[in-house]
Amino acid sequence: MTVREFTAPEAWQAAFAAHPAAVMDPAVGRLLVVAAHPDDETLGAGGFLRAVHAAGGRVRLVVATDGEAAFPQAGPAERAALARTRRDELDRALGALGLDGIEVHRLGLPDSGLADVEGELVEALRPLAADADACLAPWVHDPHPDHAAAGRATLAAAPVGAHRFGYAIWTWPWGDPDDPRLPWPQLFVHRNDPAAQEAKRRAVRCHASQLGSAAGRGAPILPPPVLAHFDTGSEAFFRIPPTASAPRERFAALYRDGSGDPWSTRTSWYERRKLAVLAASLPAPRYEHAAEPGCGTGELTRLLGARCDAVTASDFTPAAVESTRAATAGMAGVTVAELALPDPRAVPEGVDLVVCSEVLYYLGPDDLAAVVELIARAARPGADIALLHWSGQAAESPQDAWGHPPGLPRRPAVQHGRRARRRRVPAARRAVRVSGSRIDAVGIVVPARNEQQRIGRCLRALHRHRRPAPDRRGNRLRGRRLLRGRDGAGRPTVLGPPARVGAGGHPRRADRRAGP
Repeated sequence: MTVREFTAPEAWQAAFAAHPAAVMDPAVGRLLVVAAHPDDETLGAGGFLRAVHAAGGRVRLVVATDGEAAFPQAGPAERAALARTRRDELDRALGALGLDGIEVHRLGLPDSGLADVEGELVEALRPLAADADACLAPWVHDPHPDHAAAGRATLAAAPVGAHRFGYAIWTWPWGDPDDPRLPWPQLFVHRNDPAAQEAKRRAVRCHASQLGSAAGRGAPILPPPVLAHFDTGSEAFFRIPPTASAPRERFAALYRDGSGDPWSTRTSWYERRKLAVLAASLPAPRYEHAAEPGCGTGELTRLLGARCDAVTASDFTPAAVESTRAATAGMAGVTVAELALPDPRAVPEGVDLVVCSEVLYYLGPDDLAAVVELIARAARPGADIALLHWSGQAAESPQDAWGHPPGLPRRPAVQHGRRARRRRVPAARRAVRVSGSRIDAVGIVVPARNEQQRIGRCLRALHRHRRPAPDRRGNRLRGRRLLRGRDGAGRPTVLGPPARVGAGGHPRRADRRAGP
């Protein structure tokens, strides 16, 4: 990283303003926090830890070293004394933050030598991280080698179902906002209220050994220009998604722990309506052959089976395959196979419909690129692709709904939530060139929470922007009733009027009814 002599906080504030950030939610449940040295957790995340604790979350803090080598010229006796001092300072700082009752593990590993014992650190962290819902550690590209080692070790020890975040320390005073390694799309911010920021100031002052100069030790470790970066009222974090596709074992566990329906697709009105919206948004009344990789419990497969002469559904989880076979029993033309993307059998040659429902963001970059090529090669010219994404972020997903698979349309058809308000969606259907074939794509991004009242807006926006292909005559807007088309038997079909939305974004009482 390019090193400057104390980059000004204003430079970073300008960079933050240019890169919209998501809000760091303190309702994370069980949080594992790793610090390379005493004071890292206070400087980088003190306000957020206070908020997690106040929200009822469990904060488990692991301090890898005692910070005894902060002053390299100190002798063995001075280092031992400094280690004791810094342990006491940490206890007082946690008390100032209101965290004096949290679980603290001091590993006592060598300060300024964590990279040499990184494997030992991983083994120490693994049992402490086993039940974590989220892991927070120094950012792996922070310019201090101990911080980078602690970040790498935490990533190696984190369970697959835990969200992973990095916090920076020396990146702010030494770094450059133009550093290409900064993952701006993964930026999250926690803003401290005045009481929390004052508590953080008190906690920082507890680390007195790092704030002042001492005889024979030189300048303080944390001079005022450095401390200014941690007194801005906000704390920045980078989400660190996994780099490989989500493992099969993760989904096997979800099906096992979720009574065979991890996402409540059979019982949740939100889930059922979402799938109905997707099916109703398909522009053709009928298809010859559809491919649905990642079929899950088979609820969407049933809807596709009613619209298609043939459906090839697949999933790499045995429990999902069994569930889909049960859901589609007796439906002619539906075949279900246990396949893992990018297996070419998941998207057979010549399909005229491909539906990827909440599956693409579980793929690593290499697998995702292979799937895009697979779809482009297998889909016939003029085929429809339906992409359905959840706008939240699953811990095990390398991608998110706001990424754009190469070769597919650059924008989803409809976007919801905080980010959606900053984006304009010019068209729901976009013709793109992929390996010489024209593929019409319909994309839907669903709300991150169960905001089913917004699906009415989704429908309105989708059809307001729709540009039907010349040879398609299904699913068009007529008056206040949406998605009027014809089913396979030629009968008119209607998926009721959209929910009317009242003040504050909530559905009016008359629209709060159960059932599809």
